[in-house]
Amino acid sequence: MMNTIFATIDNNIRSKLMKNIPLIRYIYVLLPVLVLLTLTSFTNKSNGVSAYRIKTIVIDAGHGGHDGATKGLFSREKDIALQVALKLGKAIETNLKDVKVVYTRTTDVFIPLYERIGIANNIKADLFISIHCNSMPIKRVVVSYRKDSRGRRIPVYANRQSTSTRGTETFVSGFGRLDEQDVVIRENESILLEKDYKNNYEGYDPKDPESIIMLSLMKNAFRDQSIKLASYMQDEYVLSGRVDRGVKEQSLAVLAKAGMPAVLTEIGFVSNPEEEEYMNSESGQNEIVNNLLKAIQTYKKQAELE
Repeated sequence: MMNTIFATIDNNIRSKLMKNIPLIRYIYVLLPVLVLLTLTSFTNKSNGVSAYRIKTIVIDAGHGGHDGATKGLFSREKDIALQVALKLGKAIETNLKDVKVVYTRTTDVFIPLYERIGIANNIKADLFISIHCNSMPIKRVVVSYRKDSRGRRIPVYANRQSTSTRGTETFVSGFGRLDEQDVVIRENESILLEKDYKNNYEGYDPKDPESIIMLSLMKNAFRDQSIKLASYMQDEYVLSGRVDRGVKEQSLAVLAKAGMPAVLTEIGFVSNPEEEEYMNSESGQNEIVNNLLKAIQTYKKQAELE
């Protein structure tokens, strides 16, 4: 009887051991790796060397070429974005000597959205920053009424655009509220200007709500870091007296497949005459560049300490 009991116990133990052999092997393989990583981290900290350095930043001037419909009273978004992007790149190179700057465009040319983030992914960039100007949508509204030949009231329509909305906002890849999709549709419509855009974006249609939801599922894996950088940017804008419209998550195609922290910052409303004047002025552009540079410096310092 006792022999039978011991035999049963022995079989159970062997059975459990056999089931756990893959796990045991995995632990034995993983353990040396974990020890090595721990020792490396300890050695780096002991020597005062950070394991992470921000070495390459990609600056993306939004739109360009035949993708340049957004404009104010006297200027176009694509031109302002390029001017600020080039100035930001120079400021980074001057103040952060250990950082290399790569531009997605340096002239008025059209670059497909997937190629913009592709540049950053291919060179394994550490940050991706896309510069844009915001704009309120043009809406068809009733401005008055007239009477037809039968005396019936007929509405008279006209295109109107809000010119009072102002401020800055910075976006990261994610899924935003359905009532905040104006920016998504406007920025992603650039896709329609590309040849074979359905193949490039796996059937994505920037005007289709279902496509927007599908794109949001490809959230940037660097969400937390992206939000941190975006928050630093908004903080700097506020210190300069700008209206803070916040950090927002949206399904933006240019950010969805980023292999690094990535943000799209709207530096002001070109549809607002005062902000359009500010963004075109030398002092305004310098202030915006200084805001972005300080945000990058703060982020870099924090990221390299972690």
